[in-house]
Amino acid sequence: MQVSETLSEGLKREYKVVVPSADMEAKVTDRLTEIGKEAQMPGFRPGKVPMKILRRTYGRQLLGEVLEQAVNEATTETLEKNELKPAMQPKIEVVSFDEGKDLEYTIEVEVMPKFEPMDFSTLTLERKVAEIGDEELDERVNSLAQQFKEFTEADEGQAANDGDTVMIDFEGSVDGELFEGGAAEGHSLELGSNSFIPGFEEKLVGVKKGDETVVKVTFPEEYQAEHLAGKEAEFKVNVQEVKVPLPVTVDDALAEKLGLENLAALKDAVREQSEKEYADLSRAKLKRVLLDALAENHDFEVPPSLVEGEFEQIWNQVVEDLKRQDKTVEDMDKPEEESRAEFREIAVRRVRLGLLLSEVGQRNNLTVNQDEVNRAMAEQAQRFAGQEQQIFEFYQSNPEMRAQLEAPIMEDKVVDFIVEMAQVSESKVSIEELLADPDGDEADGGLSGGIGEAEADGAAEDAAADTEKN
Repeated sequence: MQVSETLSEGLKREYKVVVPSADMEAKVTDRLTEIGKEAQMPGFRPGKVPMKILRRTYGRQLLGEVLEQAVNEATTETLEKNELKPAMQPKIEVVSFDEGKDLEYTIEVEVMPKFEPMDFSTLTLERKVAEIGDEELDERVNSLAQQFKEFTEADEGQAANDGDTVMIDFEGSVDGELFEGGAAEGHSLELGSNSFIPGFEEKLVGVKKGDETVVKVTFPEEYQAEHLAGKEAEFKVNVQEVKVPLPVTVDDALAEKLGLENLAALKDAVREQSEKEYADLSRAKLKRVLLDALAENHDFEVPPSLVEGEFEQIWNQVVEDLKRQDKTVEDMDKPEEESRAEFREIAVRRVRLGLLLSEVGQRNNLTVNQDEVNRAMAEQAQRFAGQEQQIFEFYQSNPEMRAQLEAPIMEDKVVDFIVEMAQVSESKVSIEELLADPDGDEADGGLSGGIGEAEADGAAEDAAADTEKN
C-alpha cells in the first residue's frame, strides 16, 4: 500500500492511497476460499467446487465487498500510522478500481486538534453565595401557606375582589362561533391568579353572585392554539358563587396539614429547600465564571465541520424561537449577516470548550455510571405520568439519545474536577445579586456535544408522542 499526503492545512488532511492489484486479488481469493467451503453446485460435492468456477460465478459480485473492506482497512491504517483522530467521518472518493487493477482513492479528513490544557491550579475563581434570612424565610412560609388557604361563601351581595374565588359557568366564542374548550360549568377561578386569558380575571372584579355578564378579551399572539392566537373572543359568564379567603394562620396546625411535626419543622424544611436552590444557583454562576476563564486561557484551532454543525443547531433554534413569536430573521435587532457572525463565534466557543472538557475527562478517567444515567432518565419520565416505562424504553433503545443524557452529567463532573484544583474564594451576596443575570443571555454557556434542557425535553416528548400513537 502506498500513501502520500496531498494536503496538510490547519486541521485538514488529504491523502492519496494506492492498494496494489496483488493485494486486492489476495482479498478476492480469500473470500472465494471462504465461499468455497460451503458452496454447492450441480456436479460437485459440497465444498469441492473448483476455484476457477467460483471465480467465474462470484468474482464480479465480490468486487464491491472487497473494495469496501480494502478501503476501511487502508483508511484505518493510514489514520493510525499518522496518529490522526478524525473530528468527523473521513470523506472517501474512489479514483479508479477494476478487476486486476490497483485500487486508488483519496481520503479527506478533519482531525481533532492537539493541545495542552492549562494548569487549573492557577485559576482564581469567586463563588457567590447567599443565605436565606429570617425575613425571607417568613415570606416563603407565608407564601406556602397561601397555597393552602381556605375559602368561605361571601356575604349576600358582596362584590368579588382580587384574591377572591368565583364559581362560574362560561361559554366562549370567536366571530360568533363557539370554539372547542371554550366552555365550562362550575369552574373555580381565583381572581388575580393569572391562570386564565389575560384580561379575563380583571373584568370579573366587582361581579356578584347571580350576575350574568359578557367578558371580551383578546387571545395572546403566542397562544398555543394557533387558530385562536391573536383573536378577539367573547365569553358569556354566569356567576354562581363568590367566595372570600379565610385568614391564614401560620402555626403548628398548618405544619401538621403539610405532614410535618410543627411550625419549627416546617421552617426548617423551607430553609433547607431554599438553601438547596441557592446552592444550585451559586454553582451555576461559578460554572459560568469557570467556562469564561477556560475560554480566555485556551485558543486552539477547532474543526470547521464541528463548528458548522454547532452553528446550525444554534441558528435553527433562533429561527424556531422567532417563529413562535410570529417573527422572522428580518425582525432581529441586527442584520442577519451580523447576527450569524455572532452566533458562529458562540459555536466556536462551545466546540472549543467541549473539546477541552472532553480531553480533561479522558485524561483523568472520569466516567458516567449507570445509576446517574438512570436518574436522568427518571427525571425525564416523571414529566409524563403513566408513560414512565415507555420513556425508559425509548432512551434504552436509542443510544444517541442516551448519550445526550450522559453528556451534561459528564460535563458537570469535569467542571467539578477543575473547580477542585482551582483557587476558589467565597463572597456573600444578597439574594438579588445572586439571582441577577449579568448579561441576560446564557446562549453561549452550553457546550458542544452536550444537550440542553430543551433538547432533553424534546426527546422525552417524542417518546411520549410515539407512545400515544401506538
